[in-house]
Amino acid sequence: MNADAMEFARRMAAGVPRWGLTLACAAVVGLSGCASGPGADPRDPLEPFNRDVTRFNDAVDKAVLKPVATAYQDVVPSPVRTGVGNFFGNLGDAWSFVNNVLQFRPEAAVDSFMRVSLNTFFGMAGVLDIASEAGIDRHKEDFGQTLGRWGMPPGPYLVLPLLGPSTFRDTAALPVDRVGNVVSTLDHVPTRNSLIALRAVDTRAHLLRTVQVLEQAALDPYSFNRDAFLQKRRNDVYDGAPPEEERWDEPEEVAPAEGPPAAK
Repeated sequence: MNADAMEFARRMAAGVPRWGLTLACAAVVGLSGCASGPGADPRDPLEPFNRDVTRFNDAVDKAVLKPVATAYQDVVPSPVRTGVGNFFGNLGDAWSFVNNVLQFRPEAAVDSFMRVSLNTFFGMAGVLDIASEAGIDRHKEDFGQTLGRWGMPPGPYLVLPLLGPSTFRDTAALPVDRVGNVVSTLDHVPTRNSLIALRAVDTRAHLLRTVQVLEQAALDPYSFNRDAFLQKRRNDVYDGAPPEEERWDEPEEVAPAEGPPAAK
């Protein structure tokens, strides 16, 4: 993937939660021609099931999420939408702090702590992103990355109903990530459900243009999305410097055995 494509992914994915990043990266993979076509993939032994779930998710998106997100983008002023994204990003920074501590990443943990402190107390509970203006980097981490950090393999690719792309490892981490999500643990049900719905709509609104690019560029959006997601999660675990990947498609090359010395 070239530098322009990576920059495109970075800009499109800024401030978007994990499953939103998948779509952003999928568009880049489609544009740069780096994804494989449909077919058997050892990382995706559940492909028929996953494709069925993907079709279901796409139907729900077209019927509900996309129209609501389009109306949200058209009606709500841009500064308000930015504030909403900042608010949820601040909540994510709090959980990132916990996972950076669990991963023994002191510098990233300090940055996450400073981001939450500044944005919560001086940024109107995170509506204003004071920390980014101050040059403090965001280090997004979740419990799936923490498990990967300590050696747990990702396992097969898995598409979850409504939640989208995942792996067995990330799916196993979901209950812990839910505990770390302040919104999902609120006792007041109407407030909790309203915030969950608002986050989903705001995230989908960020991806309207990206999904359109993906649909136009990808011959097989499912394969593009899968390959981009798995690559993105691998980069997340290894902080952008993963070890060399194993070759899935070719057997290891064996050097020919040496024959007897030639007769003089």
